[in-house]
Amino acid sequence: MDRKKLFLLLGALVVALVTSLGARALLSGGSAPQAVAAKMLDGPKVLVSQRALPIGTIITADALAFQPWPKDLVQDAYFLQDKTDMAKLLGTVVKNPITAGQPVTTGSLVAPGDRGFLAAALGAGMRAVTIPVSSRTGVAGFVFPGDHIDLLLTQSVKGEGESQPLRATETIMKNLRVLATDQSTDQETVDGHTRVKGFSLVTVEATPKIAEELSVAESIGTISLSLRSIADNSAELEQVIASGQIKVPHGASKQEEDRLLKTALTKPVDKTNTYVTGGDVSRFQRKTMPTANAINGVTSGDMVQSAHSGGRARLGVAPADTLQQIRRTPTVRVTRGKETVEVPIAPMPTIVPVGPMGVF
Repeated sequence: MDRKKLFLLLGALVVALVTSLGARALLSGGSAPQAVAAKMLDGPKVLVSQRALPIGTIITADALAFQPWPKDLVQDAYFLQDKTDMAKLLGTVVKNPITAGQPVTTGSLVAPGDRGFLAAALGAGMRAVTIPVSSRTGVAGFVFPGDHIDLLLTQSVKGEGESQPLRATETIMKNLRVLATDQSTDQETVDGHTRVKGFSLVTVEATPKIAEELSVAESIGTISLSLRSIADNSAELEQVIASGQIKVPHGASKQEEDRLLKTALTKPVDKTNTYVTGGDVSRFQRKTMPTANAINGVTSGDMVQSAHSGGRARLGVAPADTLQQIRRTPTVRVTRGKETVEVPIAPMPTIVPVGPMGVF
């Protein structure tokens, strides 16, 4: 055989041998991670977070789940599936921030009744305020801890001497987070379904200013709850972003941007109030406020007409004998802007016929 052909044959054998060894190494290396993964999943199931849970988050059924965990990495502080009653964790509050996929520890949650529970549920700079409600004003019990609500104030404004009061309802607060109903912060579940039950007290999260406004609102009229949709928060967030109220720093990371947007999404609002009066509902109801003198307790008899000035007197109190005289005089009520006055109607002059010999 030719020496050149012999070298070519040997080279081909070497290349084939190297190729076969490389393929074998690749096949054996690909099965190694599978074996490691199978070994890791061979541990007990521990409780992990389904999403990022910041401080103050009220735990709901969709926030946590059990997941297999490496046996060598399981710690005593973890919640194990065979030793944990998931129903008892619903309504607890996150005490320390938990990232998505991180195991939940016993020290990261605080249960209702424990010391510092309500303080842990509150965000930074927020306050807890309790509002009395009824089955009618409390959305028939369909409000649960963690929901967001609007507050409506219904009142009847009646001035002295007015025949019909002004009945009005206005939205005074928006996007308040519910912390508790009565003294319960959890959601009772029966056969996998959340049980709806009535309550008489609702504790909400509010800013110090809103807390003051709520205290005054309770003395003015009746407060009702209005349950917000999740989609409402997203729509209002888009409006806030478009208006430029949220300013994301230049070069901010995705985590910082998400944190700013989440803060704006859950922030209570008390400046965009809307209202409806009785006249908007029925043509037989008032649509405007009672007159200023009626609200201030000054009746039409307290209007003083100065005979010497020849003009209209402003609101004031006159002596009793003058009031009796004014009350007998027909008047017309005139409103210009926010000021209302009553103008006496001068009697028509009496025409006396006069003849050549004098008065008939």
